[in-house]
Amino acid sequence: MAKVLHSIRRARPDDAGAIAHVHADSWREAYRGIIPGRQLESMIARRGAPWWRRAVVSGARLIVCEFEGEVVGYASVGSSRARFLPYAGEIFELYLAPTFQGLGFGARLFGAARGELRRTGRSSFVVWALAENARALRFYERLGGVEVWRAPERFGNEVLARVAFGFDAR
Repeated sequence: MAKVLHSIRRARPDDAGAIAHVHADSWREAYRGIIPGRQLESMIARRGAPWWRRAVVSGARLIVCEFEGEVVGYASVGSSRARFLPYAGEIFELYLAPTFQGLGFGARLFGAARGELRRTGRSSFVVWALAENARALRFYERLGGVEVWRAPERFGNEVLARVAFGFDAR
């Protein structure tokens, strides 16, 4: 019998600690040198295991990517927060542990997040990325995203540009 090495599923409350760990590691990898250090660490500290447990229990649409039974990534989806854009849904977050980036897990997690949005009637959606996060920009462009908007976002005393990528129904 073949062993399943990789799976994507809805998050459970007992995943909270693992999600918090992936969140912290992936955010440090993605945003170190972009978001000011003190602000970045403060943002990470606010989203520990209790925060993630509450999110899952409260019904947040949160999925996890597992490899050999260990949570190595997560994505959260829902209604678009940018009501002025013609997209019904949004992928709020999609992150992988740094050692699992560049191996195809991100594209699979993206596909699962897209499927979750489609199941809730949101076949068009946006994803935001910081303009200075070149790796994220390339990732979303490779997946077919089209830049549809730019907006400022404040991090402490720093104002950074964020980019909205639009994805239409497929």
